[in-house]
Amino acid sequence: MLSLFGLIGGLALLIILTIRGMNLFIAAPLCALIVALTSGLPVFLGDSNFVTTYMQGFTGFIASWFFMFLLGALFGKFMEDTGAADSVARWIINKLGYQQAVLAVVIACAILTYGGVSVFIVAFSVYPMAISLFKDANLPRRFIPATLAFGSVTFTMTSAGSPEIQNWIPIKYLGTSPFAGWEVSLVVAIFMATFGYWWLKRMIGKAVAEGERFEARDTDPKIPEREYPHPVTGIIPLMVVLVLSFTLHESLAQLALIVALGGGVLTLMAINFKHFHNLPQAVNLGTTGALLAIGNTAAVVGFGAIAKSTTAFQQTVEVMTQIPGNELIGAAIAVSVIAGLTGSASGGQAIALPLVGPHYIDQGVDPEELHRIVSISSGALDSLPHNGYVVTTIRAICGETHQAAYWPLAALTVVIPMIGVIMAIALFSVF
Repeated sequence: MLSLFGLIGGLALLIILTIRGMNLFIAAPLCALIVALTSGLPVFLGDSNFVTTYMQGFTGFIASWFFMFLLGALFGKFMEDTGAADSVARWIINKLGYQQAVLAVVIACAILTYGGVSVFIVAFSVYPMAISLFKDANLPRRFIPATLAFGSVTFTMTSAGSPEIQNWIPIKYLGTSPFAGWEVSLVVAIFMATFGYWWLKRMIGKAVAEGERFEARDTDPKIPEREYPHPVTGIIPLMVVLVLSFTLHESLAQLALIVALGGGVLTLMAINFKHFHNLPQAVNLGTTGALLAIGNTAAVVGFGAIAKSTTAFQQTVEVMTQIPGNELIGAAIAVSVIAGLTGSASGGQAIALPLVGPHYIDQGVDPEELHRIVSISSGALDSLPHNGYVVTTIRAICGETHQAAYWPLAALTVVIPMIGVIMAIALFSVF
């Protein structure tokens, strides 16, 4: 019982400290220590002590996904530095008009995310354009994180064919492809996109009706006037990533994503080399962005590794895997809860799949259906306040507070995916 209280209390404290602004590199191990102490895990002594277990989770995640984060970060930063990302965004804006500022930001994020740019880096790339659009449309800036997140981590991140790691992790454990369950995925993605956009517009409209307006800051990024490349030169590298990931996923599995992102980076450099504003700086900033993104995520994965080692966690997983009825419901609940505990869709999958994957496969669950349910459900409760992407986007990129910006973001990245996974389970059960 003490172990359960410690697990729940540690997670609650982690959420509270994150909302109050504490750095994840401090908050995550501190809360993990509380979980460890209440579960009788030794701090230093023995092979399975707190320090060793936490760092195994931390370093294990980095070892598995560092090159994906690095190449995704470089791809995004190169798109930004050459002006290719702005060129694509401006092309979208010219087609839609500045009055459709929210839709323009969502579409720009969706194109970059589905094109292979890491979700962490998409926010870095689109934020300057989002500031400009929200300023021109006089919309409250506290909704920018929600708009960036909606276009990045909902209907694109976990959809069939997405190059994001949240769609690729299940391949290693289930022997599937990134296009698993694509028919149902397409229906769910369309629903999430349309309903989520309606809800986002409704929240912003209500805030504007109550008198909220855009408030400029001295720290706002300035978009310099420059010669931008043709939008096609930004689209081609994205297509290279998609084509390579599609053609190589069967032969290379997870490694195909490294090849695809590497191909996208090289293509972008070859096409737009003359448009680089400052290549060395882009490399440095991209590398730093990758380390920040993967570090924030790994810090919370370390917390998840400690949680995973507790008696309370094992009992919780056992209860969830024995939920009567449709096995996909049990899988969705198990992955959602574990992703919530770890504060990471990718980290939650990496912890959950070795535990629940073989169990449900042995139960006769279709691997492709399980892949899609795991992917979609991992993108719901993962977006609690301590999530690495949430913290990075709200604080580091947008300069907002959790109190002001988190709740609209939660509506779109927690509630909408939860509805989406319910719809996916229903569709898989019918067809």
